[in-house]
Amino acid sequence: MPVAAPADNVQNAGEPTGPDAWFNSLPIITRAWFGITLVLTLVGNFGILSPYYYLWNWDKMVGKFEVWRVLTSFCYAGGFDFNTLIAMYTLVTFSKNYETGGPFNTGAGGGTADYAFAMLFGAAAILGTYPLLLSYLPPLFCRNMIYFVLYIWSRRHPTSQANIWGIPMKAIYLPFAYLALTIFMGNPYFDQLHGMVIGHLFYFLAEVVPQVYGKDLLRTPLFLIDYFGVGNYIPAAPTNNQGRNNPWANPPPAANNEPRRGGGYNWGGGGRALGRD
Repeated sequence: MPVAAPADNVQNAGEPTGPDAWFNSLPIITRAWFGITLVLTLVGNFGILSPYYYLWNWDKMVGKFEVWRVLTSFCYAGGFDFNTLIAMYTLVTFSKNYETGGPFNTGAGGGTADYAFAMLFGAAAILGTYPLLLSYLPPLFCRNMIYFVLYIWSRRHPTSQANIWGIPMKAIYLPFAYLALTIFMGNPYFDQLHGMVIGHLFYFLAEVVPQVYGKDLLRTPLFLIDYFGVGNYIPAAPTNNQGRNNPWANPPPAANNEPRRGGGYNWGGGGRALGRD
């Protein structure tokens, strides 16, 4: 006697699953940043294009109009090794959870436009302070930006649970735990520290100043709000119900007036600095 398949399996038959469905389920900014970083990292490591063309170089930008370096200097994760894999995982995990979990509200309801503004602020601050740190930082800022996002996520969701090497801690302590671990292992840490400092500056201006002094010094530009809207950016719905009951898909965005808190994370692999060559 034939046995009928479970209803859920029949219902989900033919729906796309796998890495491509997972990638398409990422929120728009995280998907763009992760996708560009993945492509540039692969292209650089396979020798198709030298990573030299990704470096931040003001003279090349001004003299030869190589303006792409503004973007590529934030989107190369390094050579193929375990640390680069960890850096990519950190990028996509915390960028996704900050973007979908309710960014600091700087005028767009704690939504996608506010995250886009945070990224622009972080990039501008990193580039603006880089000349002061030429002796300590390479002209590649992917890891700086990763730790900028990690830091503001930890401030936005300070009580979320995380752990590093099996040691549980609140999310607010996670960036400092990684900094301490990097120093303990004797690896370079200035890019990590640089991103955290810029992250704290953003947190102070976006959250502390409005609450303590009643002044909104950071405001999401109208062109970002016009493009992404208020709250989480929702693209046109796919026609094939892509992502419904898909195990690769991220959970639906939280309501703007009550942001979803990030979950706990189990971190334990490796003892070297994240993303370091």
